[in-house]
Amino acid sequence: MKRNILIAITSVSVLLSAASTSLAQVAGSTELGVAAAELREITKGWSAKRQILGQPVYNDKNERVGEVEDIIVAPDKAISYAIIGAGGFLGIGKHDVAIPVNQFKISEGKLVLAGATKDTLKAMPEFEYAR
Repeated sequence: MKRNILIAITSVSVLLSAASTSLAQVAGSTELGVAAAELREITKGWSAKRQILGQPVYNDKNERVGEVEDIIVAPDKAISYAIIGAGGFLGIGKHDVAIPVNQFKISEGKLVLAGATKDTLKAMPEFEYAR
């Protein structure tokens, strides 16, 4: 009887310790994942996949000047540049350019790059990924 109680207490202890460590998994000394409070904050942010990538970019005259092709994350984890596909049709004549994200505004749910035209974007140096 005492042995069964000891086994039950040990089992509960193992289950409780497993439950508490599953919330903050550790690999070496680095915690993996995020806490529940932090997760709530994250959900208030923007999703690159759902709300930015593939979205059209307009100028301040409401003319479509390109589309967001990619987002570049700098080594310091800051989003630094949006890669905008300017011109081209079905990939022919496409010209990608890097635009600092602080130059964009959101207006009426649209990404706006004030002062941009298709010609000014095509005149910019073409962005090419490092090999």
